[in-house]
Amino acid sequence: MRKSTAPVPLALPLIIGIIAISFSSIFVKWSAAPVSIQGMYRLFFTVLLMLPFIRRHLPEIKLITLKQWLMLGSSGLFLALHFLLWMGSLKLTSVSSSTIILSLEPVFIVLGAYLVYKERTSSFAMLGMGVAMVGAAFIGWGDVGVSQTNLIGDVLSILGTLAVAVHMLIGKKMVSQLSSFVYSFVVFASAAFVFAIYNAARGISFTDYPNRDYGIFLLLAVIPTVFGHLLFNWLMQYVSVTTISMSVLGEPVGASILAFLLLGEQMSWFQMIGGMLAS
Repeated sequence: MRKSTAPVPLALPLIIGIIAISFSSIFVKWSAAPVSIQGMYRLFFTVLLMLPFIRRHLPEIKLITLKQWLMLGSSGLFLALHFLLWMGSLKLTSVSSSTIILSLEPVFIVLGAYLVYKERTSSFAMLGMGVAMVGAAFIGWGDVGVSQTNLIGDVLSILGTLAVAVHMLIGKKMVSQLSSFVYSFVVFASAAFVFAIYNAARGISFTDYPNRDYGIFLLLAVIPTVFGHLLFNWLMQYVSVTTISMSVLGEPVGASILAFLLLGEQMSWFQMIGGMLAS
């Protein structure tokens, strides 16, 4: 439900959200568990953390229509697809390449908003999107010289970015009809369910992981999901989805710095130039 005034300055939750999601790629790299398991437990733990607060929203949940349930389920499906593809890319390419390619999210958001909601954007923004696409292409070209594996990781990151753009566009519509908490809770639960089906179908163990990995799954839930995705869903009540997607351009910078400090990853000239163009 779109509101006119926020209880806090909007810059504060935007900054917190950007910092929080910057840790996501680091946690994914730290765990040796399959990314589908990381995604499932990330969302499952998030739902558990939200569960104590759901009681006050039960009357609202009871009023959700079948069409809204289908939209919420679709949003959850694309969120799961985003995590599967993007987190999978981190196993094949560097944090810098994968997160810088995420800078294409505003491009997909603006195009989708125009096609679905007939929203127009300025010529300056269109120019910025063109530059971002050149930056992403620069990274892909640089990774061709590294290995085919890195290039496949780049492609997965692009597909994951497209998936999250669809998720955000659905969220834009649903948050105008439901509270952000209910939207987030149902979508996170739906995405966790999608991951559970995927893991069961592929015969991936649900439990055969060391305690350290479960700690990382919890970190993924608390930091980049609660203080990242949940916060951004809340922000959709006050600002446009394009504004949120543009603010996420800060993630590659934060993630690359963290990758250097915590993982020892270096950035190539192609990544640095591509990052400056995309961000």
